[in-house]
Order: sequence, then structure tokens, then C-alpha cells
Amino acid sequence: MKSKKLQFIKSLYDKGENIMAFLRENDYQNSTEAILISYDFQAGSYIQYTNANPDFNQNYTQCLAKVITDLAPQSIMEAGVGEATTLANVLANTDNNSLQAYGFDLSWSRIKYAADYVASKQLKNSVFLSTGDLFQMPYLDNSIDVVYTSHSIEPNGGREKDALEELYRVTNKYLVLLEPAYELAHEEARQRMKRNGYITTLYETAKSLGYKILEYKLFDYTANPNNPTGLMIIEKSNKNTNITNPLACPVTQTNLTLTNGSYFSEKSLLAYPIINEVPCLTPDNAIIATKFLD
Repeated sequence: MKSKKLQFIKSLYDKGENIMAFLRENDYQNSTEAILISYDFQAGSYIQYTNANPDFNQNYTQCLAKVITDLAPQSIMEAGVGEATTLANVLANTDNNSLQAYGFDLSWSRIKYAADYVASKQLKNSVFLSTGDLFQMPYLDNSIDVVYTSHSIEPNGGREKDALEELYRVTNKYLVLLEPAYELAHEEARQRMKRNGYITTLYETAKSLGYKILEYKLFDYTANPNNPTGLMIIEKSNKNTNITNPLACPVTQTNLTLTNGSYFSEKSLLAYPIINEVPCLTPDNAIIATKFLD
């Protein structure tokens, strides 16, 4: 991967070629690095799509907002927030201005766009955005009342168990998944999911993990009929008290605090930079800083 120059990949993207297909390894499983590069080049496309399809976004986020509101959370997080076109409009469709909101994405460029998009909505809610890895999230155990996804587990075919366990670790009350519904899809859609390296066993994996699945059905709104969105709601029985600062070092899962212009974990002695106002909280962003507090 490192021998494939970003400028060459950019030339493929500029030609309209599928760079995810180019970056994909020899099997059907998409690598994290391939997803990162592909998503970073695509930054800005979600906002363009939302602006071009406002009715779909409004219907999609209004429906999701109702699902979340019925669960009565004090805090929510979108894992794989992209450009916050879902998160910002979910918040706009709720009446709870005190709802604390969080979101992260693997791509720095997408978070840059996300911050601008959230600001444009002039929301009264507190929204914290950062980079982050779905499989090593920068959040403490049981720290967010409702954790949800919107097609962010999608490209990680074969890693359903890892994704579910990490999402379940962080949620305090409910896990809401809007992801490709392989079991509920028609055959053409199933073949497409397999061809693209998408998840295909999310529901079966959740059952095998013994999670309490309250609901699993097709969502009311789907952007692509060949990639139908399923709604899965999982309840977590071990409910914790509210955590004021949910951030954690993604490597050690220890408390992370804003100190001297960076995020730092005293227990792990790792620091995480802030670049152009975007906190960088993936494991790859960690800097060994044993003398940080000196």
C-alpha cells in the first residue's frame, strides 16, 4: 500500500475510477487503510449529495431522530459520522437542545467538512467531532447512552464481530444500527454486497454474541434499492451512570483530557494532536509523550 503514491491514486479518483476497488486487497475484505484513503478523497461528496437530495435526507434523519428520541438518551454518538449530514440533521429534528452529541470518522478531511456543516446548521446542541477508528474508538466503556451507525460498518465485511463488540463496549443503553440488511435483501443486492466486500452477517453475529435485539427490519428510507438499509436496535442491560467526559485513549481505554492544546492520557502517556481544530484520536495518531506534563 505504501508504494502506491497518493498522487497516482488522486489521478484515478479524478478520472472517476473506483479507487476502493483499486486499493482492495486480493480477497473481498476491504482494509482499513484502503477505506481511509478512499473516504478521504471523497470528502465533500456527502454534503453535495445532501444538498442535491434534501427531501431524502430530511425523511431519513427525521425517521432516525424519532427512533433515537423514543430511547430518551442524554447523549448520542454517530460512529463513522462522515460529514455529519446525518448527525446534524438528526439533532435538527429533535427538540432536545441539551442532548450531548459526538461523532468520529476515520478520515480527517471528512471531519473537517463535518465541522463546517455542523456550524452551518447553527445547532444549540453541543457537538464534539474528531477522527477515530471504529475498531478502537476513543471513548470509555458505557459512556454514551445511544451509539448509532449509518452505513459505517458497511465496508468492513468479515469484521462484523469486531465492530459489534466495540460499539457495544461504548454504548451505555442502546445500539442503533442502520446498515446493509443482507438477510432482508433480494438476490441481486446480496451479490452486490459480496462483490463490494460489504458486511453480510451483522444480524447473525449480533445473535451469536447474545445481544438483546429489540428490533430488526428494513428501514423506511433507503438511498439505493440495491443496498437496502436495515434498522437493528440492541438494548444493553448493564446501564451505567452518566459520564461527564467520555473520551478515552483509543489504545488503552484510559481517560483522555485536553491539556496544553492536545489530548493526553496520564495513564498511557500518549498524546493526540489537534490539527486545524480537528482532534486526531485514532491509534495511529498516538504520540509517545512521557514528559508531556513536565
